[in-house]
Amino acid sequence: MPKIVLFGATGYTGRLTAQALVARGATPVLAARNPDALAKLAADIGGAETAVADVTNPDSVRALLGRGDVLITTVGPFLRFGEPALAAALAAGAHYFDSTGEGPFIRTVFDRDAQARKAGVGLLSAFGFDYVPGNLVAALALNEAPEATKVDVGYFVEAPGTSGGTRASIAGMLFEHGFALRGGRVVPERSGAKIRSFDVVGKQRTGVSIPGSEHLALSRIHPGLREADVFLGLPPLAARGLQGGSLVAGLLGRVAPARALAEGALAKVVKGSTGGPGPESRARTRSWAVGEAADANGKVLATVTLNGNDPYDYTSAILAWGATTVLDGGLQATGALGPVDAFGLEALTAGSAAAGFRR
Repeated sequence: MPKIVLFGATGYTGRLTAQALVARGATPVLAARNPDALAKLAADIGGAETAVADVTNPDSVRALLGRGDVLITTVGPFLRFGEPALAAALAAGAHYFDSTGEGPFIRTVFDRDAQARKAGVGLLSAFGFDYVPGNLVAALALNEAPEATKVDVGYFVEAPGTSGGTRASIAGMLFEHGFALRGGRVVPERSGAKIRSFDVVGKQRTGVSIPGSEHLALSRIHPGLREADVFLGLPPLAARGLQGGSLVAGLLGRVAPARALAEGALAKVVKGSTGGPGPESRARTRSWAVGEAADANGKVLATVTLNGNDPYDYTSAILAWGATTVLDGGLQATGALGPVDAFGLEALTAGSAAAGFRR
């Protein structure tokens, strides 16, 4: 019988996802590299099957899966550690979810579209706060303005906390190439190339451009889309700092010795797997996703805002919803998928609302 396997279960996002899965009535297999931590987690959630697996031993990851299973992986940074789980899912004929927010890795997953279709499975990358709400809010705006050819998406968080894994992922992306949708094609574009402001429930908030799954997925559900931008909300000075930092990092990234030195220095400063915000802190966090659909002249035709909860709570809840929905036969397509073409707009709207993001 097909099962849900949660790889990286003992990490910060993994633990929250394990709890969310159990809350939905699922019985996941918990997988990670530390058997003692796995045993404690299994006891904490009321008992669960466990399995030891490590990305440094790809065979151990492949051994977790059988045909028709659903794999959720929270093992990051994904640019360093994501490939074994992706390869294992494809080899086993298992459906795949990950929690990455790393644009270059998302593109790696979408590059496996033909393999996934041949295997008859769905690959759902970045199935969390990065980037399900943006895909949803953009699809809702485009649904209201079918003649639109451009969409902008903004992500905004108030009183955020970050986990060690998130900080490590952000640091790892500094030296990677970004991308955007231009002229109906995904093309290279560095992170931070654009800065703009959005009206977020009556307040102007600044965002800086980043690569997201929206660039890869939205044109599938809206073939007339020619341009898409995704923005991460930051204070204006921080946005300018990220813009300048990405330019410097991009220049360093072209010189192999300089990149190696810089990455080594970052690795010493930014540690992964160091926990994250507690429940009291997460309860204070509010989030928004804004989608603007516009015509070729830039005239805004539709604006949709979703109000949400803490990004980590949302990520764990939407991963649990997605995995259980697939296990119950609710996947509408195969291949490398965006959230909307995977589940349909109506089902995704309901699932996202249950996970904490709603109009």
